[in-house]
Formats: sequence, structure tokens, C-alpha cells
Amino acid sequence: MAGFFFLFKRIINVVIVLFSILVLTISLLGPSMDDIIKESVKFNVIDTVNNQKIRFNDLGERQKYIDNQIQLQIKTLGLDEPWYSPNRFFNTLFKVMLLDLGKSNFFVADTGSSYVKDIIIERIPKTLLLFTTTTIIIAAIGIYLGAYLADKARSRIDQVNSIFAVFSNSIPVWWFGMIMIFIFAFSLNIFPARSTPVTPPSSPSYPLDLLYHMLLPLITMVVLGFGSLAFIVRHIVSGILSEDFIRAKFAIGIPKKKIIYSHALKNAAPPIITIIALGLASSFGGAFTVEAVFDWPGMGKLYFDAIGLMDVPIIIGLTYISSLIFLLTIFFVDIIYSYFDPRVNLNG
Repeated sequence: MAGFFFLFKRIINVVIVLFSILVLTISLLGPSMDDIIKESVKFNVIDTVNNQKIRFNDLGERQKYIDNQIQLQIKTLGLDEPWYSPNRFFNTLFKVMLLDLGKSNFFVADTGSSYVKDIIIERIPKTLLLFTTTTIIIAAIGIYLGAYLADKARSRIDQVNSIFAVFSNSIPVWWFGMIMIFIFAFSLNIFPARSTPVTPPSSPSYPLDLLYHMLLPLITMVVLGFGSLAFIVRHIVSGILSEDFIRAKFAIGIPKKKIIYSHALKNAAPPIITIIALGLASSFGGAFTVEAVFDWPGMGKLYFDAIGLMDVPIIIGLTYISSLIFLLTIFFVDIIYSYFDPRVNLNG
């Protein structure tokens, strides 16, 4: 019963936070959304009238016809009511929550679809590929190095890693990314300056080309990320190594390496897994700058371009999807942590 209450409470929290984010996003973008859609309707009506080559007696009759068609389409789309009217506001809110994200004003998917859902679904795998691969490599290096340093507190290598962790965690990723592009793309010509593959998605060589273009942003984020994780793991494992049950294992003659990498890391697993999972979820927020700097064709680059063109349906859709991914990650980490760590109160 306690477990069910814990699960139910976490689900309610996720729904409330997601609902609040959407309310805030729509409230901020509502006025701009109406103006952009009305301008789009006006442009489409004028374009249609020009293509149909309808004959009018004078310019006044033509303008009156255009105005009537614009008003008709505005009413059909429900834009005759202000964005903050309860009918429109909650209709938009629930449509977005059900993934009915509408159409983009400027972007199309590789399939030719202008539906926001199709455009975002096409970009999600590329963002997942880059940031999941980065997180796995950072985790592998950071956990091994952190466990190694845990037994070498205040040694020269421990001090070097601490300094490196502080600097790498302080350097803006966009600045370091530009330095990496200058060195490896323009000076050494090892990697391309733009991470967007030059081959079309339909080409059989596209996956390999995509992986090749991914290497530079991948290396950049790994270099900036592993030091801080190693620093955190080092402190967690160091604390566990001072526990009585670990000292008992040393006393009975179990090899130090086995104690550190088996017993100590096993007990340090819950907080380390939480840090890695939350880091992966948070990286989707950082995708905005990383993908924009390297021109990686993922969600972050789409977000950057959509803001530049003020494509409101794309901005709302990406905000919703990014928030949903982050909240679901926290939700699952919370559930996993509660079952692996008996100290967590399921009634809380």
C-alpha cells in the first residue's frame, strides 16, 4: 500500500509540473502565436487569390474579397477569440498534452510533412544518439577514474583531477565547442566544422556519415564531463571506504581492488545512478547550445532555429517534449532509487 501511494504521488507531481510548464509557455507565447498565424492566413489568402486569377471590377472589390476570405479563415481556425479566452486556452493546452501539436510555419520533416509531431519525432533519435552515447562514455570513464582516486585521496593525481573538474565544469560548452571546431576542423582538418551529414537520409551510407559528424561534439562533451563525474564518484566512494563493514573486508584479507570496484561501488550505485540519469535528462536542456554550435540536426538545433524564426508551434512542442522527457527520467530514477535504497521513505 505504501508503494502504491508513493507511485501515485509521484505521477500526480509529474502531471502538475507538466501542466504548469505548458500554462506558462502558452501564456508567454500566446500573443505572438496569434499574430504569426494571422499573418500566415493573410499571406495564404493573397497567394491563393493571385494563383486563381479571379477577375475583379476594381482594386476595392479585390481587397474586400481578400478581407472576407481572411476573416472567414480566422473564424474557422478559432482566432476570432483572444488567445486567453478559456475556450481557446484550454483547448490549446489539452491538444498539446495529447501531442496534437499542429503544423509548423517554416519547417518540414524529411518526409515532407509540416506537422510538428513528425518534425520533432524525426529529430529525437539524433539527440538521443549524441547525448546517450556521451553519457555512457562519461559514466564509464568517470566511475572507473573516481573509484581509482578514492583510494588515493590528496595524492598528486587526485589534486590534478580536482583542478581539472573545477575548470571543465566552469568552461561554457559553446566557447569550448568553438575552440574545438577551430583546432580540429579548420587547423587540423580532422573533423567537419558542421555536424550535419552531407549525405541524404535515404542513402545507405547515411548512418556512418552521421556517426562521423557526431565525433567532434561527442569528444567535446566527454572532455568537459568526465572530470566532474570522477570528482563526485571519488567523494562518494571515499565515504563508503571509511565505513566499518569495508574496514572489516580489508581486515579479512580481501584484495583492495575487489573491495573498491565491487563492494564499495555496489553500495555507491544508487547516488551515482541518480547523478548519471539526471545528468542525461538535464543534457537535453544543454542540447540547445551544443547542437547550435556544432550544427547537429537534433532537437536543440531545431529549437534554436524555431526561436530565430519565431515558429511558435515548434517552440511549444519542443518545450513540452523536452519537459516530458526530463520529468519522466526523474520519475523513473525516483522509483528505482526507492526500491534499491531501503532508507527512502515510501510514505513520503
